[in-house]
Amino acid sequence: MLDKSDNSIFKLVVLASKRALEIAEGQPKLVNLDSSFKPSTIALHEIAEGKVCYKKAKS
Repeated sequence: MLDKSDNSIFKLVVLASKRALEIAEGQPKLVNLDSSFKPSTIALHEIAEGKVCYKKAKS
């Protein structure tokens, strides 16, 4: 999910919530899950399967 050297639950929550919002707004799902799942659940599955990641912002 997250880089092993930077395993932050805060980053996971932010990433999942942003992706869930995208899904709720109509972006296509990156995993095959039934549409009865909530966007937040779909987002977590996408992250767990490595289909969604984050990039560190340059300072």
